[in-house]
Amino acid sequence: MENPHEEQQSALIRRVIHNVKKLNEVLEELNDRMKDINECNRDIVTLSKIWGNYSRNVMFNLETTDALQEPI
Repeated sequence: MENPHEEQQSALIRRVIHNVKKLNEVLEELNDRMKDINECNRDIVTLSKIWGNYSRNVMFNLETTDALQEPI
Protein backbone atom coordinates (compact mmCIF):
# COMPACT_ATOMS: atom_id res chain seq x y z
CA MET A 1 0.00 0.00 0.00
CA GLU A 2 1.32 3.41 -1.01
CA ASN A 3 1.83 6.04 1.65
CA PRO A 4 -0.41 9.06 0.79
CA HIS A 5 1.76 11.36 2.90
CA GLU A 6 4.83 10.36 0.90
CA GLU A 7 2.99 10.91 -2.39
CA GLN A 8 1.89 14.35 -1.25
CA GLN A 9 5.44 15.23 -0.19
CA SER A 10 6.82 14.05 -3.54
CA ALA A 11 4.27 16.16 -5.41
CA LEU A 12 5.16 19.22 -3.33
CA ILE A 13 8.88 18.69 -3.91
CA ARG A 14 8.29 18.39 -7.68
CA ARG A 15 6.34 21.67 -7.63
CA VAL A 16 9.06 23.41 -5.65
CA ILE A 17 11.77 22.15 -8.01
CA HIS A 18 9.74 23.26 -11.04
CA ASN A 19 9.14 26.72 -9.56
CA VAL A 20 12.80 27.14 -8.64
CA LYS A 21 13.79 26.28 -12.22
CA LYS A 22 11.34 28.87 -13.56
CA LEU A 23 12.63 31.44 -11.07
CA ASN A 24 16.20 30.73 -12.13
CA GLU A 25 15.30 31.27 -15.80
CA VAL A 26 13.59 34.57 -15.02
CA LEU A 27 16.56 35.76 -12.95
CA GLU A 28 18.95 34.92 -15.78
CA GLU A 29 16.79 36.98 -18.16
CA LEU A 30 16.70 39.83 -15.64
CA ASN A 31 20.49 39.74 -15.32
CA ASP A 32 20.89 39.93 -19.10
CA ARG A 33 18.58 42.93 -19.31
CA MET A 34 20.34 44.65 -16.40
CA LYS A 35 23.65 44.12 -18.18
CA ASP A 36 22.25 45.82 -21.30
CA ILE A 37 20.91 48.73 -19.23
CA ASN A 38 24.25 49.15 -17.47
CA GLU A 39 26.05 49.30 -20.83
CA CYS A 40 23.66 52.03 -22.02
CA ASN A 41 24.08 53.93 -18.77
CA ARG A 42 27.86 53.77 -19.14
CA ASP A 43 27.54 55.54 -22.51
CA ILE A 44 25.29 58.19 -20.95
CA VAL A 45 27.77 58.80 -18.12
CA THR A 46 30.60 59.21 -20.63
CA LEU A 47 28.56 61.69 -22.68
CA SER A 48 27.65 63.61 -19.52
CA LYS A 49 31.32 63.93 -18.53
CA ILE A 50 32.25 65.13 -22.02
CA TRP A 51 29.43 67.70 -21.97
CA GLY A 52 30.43 68.91 -18.51
CA ASN A 53 34.05 69.40 -19.58
CA TYR A 54 32.94 71.22 -22.72
CA SER A 55 30.67 73.51 -20.72
CA ARG A 56 33.44 74.38 -18.23
CA ASN A 57 35.87 75.09 -21.07
CA VAL A 58 33.38 77.37 -22.82
CA MET A 59 32.73 79.30 -19.60
CA PHE A 60 36.47 79.64 -18.94
CA ASN A 61 37.12 80.91 -22.47
CA LEU A 62 34.22 83.37 -22.34
CA GLU A 63 35.37 84.72 -18.98
CA THR A 64 39.04 85.08 -20.00
CA THR A 65 38.17 86.86 -23.25
CA ASP A 66 35.60 89.09 -21.54
CA ALA A 67 33.01 87.82 -24.03
CA LEU A 68 30.62 86.59 -21.35
CA GLN A 69 27.47 88.69 -21.41
CA GLU A 70 24.75 89.01 -18.81
CA PRO A 71 21.53 87.15 -19.60
CA ILE A 72 18.81 89.22 -21.22
